[in-house]
Order: sequence, then structure tokens, then C-alpha cells
Amino acid sequence: MAKRVAVVLAGCGVFDGSEIHEASAVLVHLSREGAQAEVYAPNIPQMHVVDHVKGQPTPEQRNVLVESARIARGNIKDLATLDVKGLDALIIPGGFGVAKNLSTWATQGKNCSISKEVEGVLRAFHAAHKPIGLCCISPVLAAKIFPGCEVTVGHDTECEQWPYAKTAEAMKELGCRHVNSQVTEVHVDTRNRLVTTSAFMCNAPVHDIHDGVGKMVREVLRLA
Repeated sequence: MAKRVAVVLAGCGVFDGSEIHEASAVLVHLSREGAQAEVYAPNIPQMHVVDHVKGQPTPEQRNVLVESARIARGNIKDLATLDVKGLDALIIPGGFGVAKNLSTWATQGKNCSISKEVEGVLRAFHAAHKPIGLCCISPVLAAKIFPGCEVTVGHDTECEQWPYAKTAEAMKELGCRHVNSQVTEVHVDTRNRLVTTSAFMCNAPVHDIHDGVGKMVREVLRLA
């Protein structure tokens, strides 16, 4: 039977939701590997809405589930209905929505809180020893919830190629082990069954992002 994988989205758009290229890559690679993606998002207001032309917040109000449905082509479920028993794995793409809507990392860093629904889902998969794939900024969720886990967000030294490297340092302060990696590589924490890759934490061509996400998806399915 096809493996069933929950994909949790955080809105639609890099600055206030899920990163669309990463989310699309996850769905493409799951399809290519013969897995069945089931897309979920929390039915909550976004922290704010960002004009992606100007890069500035607007006074609009939007809903995370409604916006995520754009990526899922309408085939999406409320995260509150997710039942880990019928699923084989969990994947959460990146995008600032992870740090704004699924958690408060964007404003509080390592002192953030994770949405109760999101934390509950992550803990349920972890307790069931089912693999979890995280890319871009979403490994911070695991770093906050699972002390001592191993993750990658790319590199821990800031430069033009790695503009968000301070994230790695913040995760180390939470007590987890950060492993430097290239954008097309993944890190597998076998004890916690976590598969992470840096994606757009790296200033890299989109095809490299796509390839790295693909490797993450294949590793998640191998562990499932």
C-alpha cells in the first residue's frame, strides 16, 4: 500500500506562510515516490499578512487554513482532525509562516512557544516512532520540542550564501546538535527519526532546493 504522509502547511507565501517552492517540491517528490500526501493546516488567523512585492506588512487579515488551501488546490484538512494512527510520516515545509503562525520563533527566537496543535502533532509522530521531515526554518520546531535532537539548517557561520546562519546558534542554545550541511544534503537523526535539510536557508538556485527537499522526502519514506 502507498505510504500516507501528512504535510502541514503554514499559509501561502514565503514571508507570511509556507514557502511555495518547498511545499510544491515536497508534494512532487512524494508523488514521484508513490506516496499519498494528506495536506493539513491549522484553522487560525495569520500573525500578519505581508505584501510580497513590497516586503511590508499590510492591514489585511487572513486565515492559515484558507491560504494553505491555495497550495493544496483545495484538498486540505483542518490540523485539528489529524490522526497519527492512519499516517506513516509527517513533513513540514519551511517559510516564515512556520516562525510566525506555527510558532513565535520570528519574534522570540529560542524563547518561542509552539502552537499547541502543532506541538501535539509533532509529539504524536515522535511517540509513535514515525519519521518527521523538516526543511528550511521548520527544524526549529524540533529543536524546541525535542532537546538533544540533531538537525541541520545549513551552516552556522553567516555569509552571503548562508544569511540565516544565526538560527543554528540559537538552536544549539536550546541543547540540540546542529550539523552543518550543503543545500542538497540532509541530516538524519536516527534516534529521533528526524530528517532535516536547509532548503532556502541557503541562497541557492531553486533546482538545488528542489533536489535537497527530494532527498529529505526519500529519507523520510525510507524510515516510514
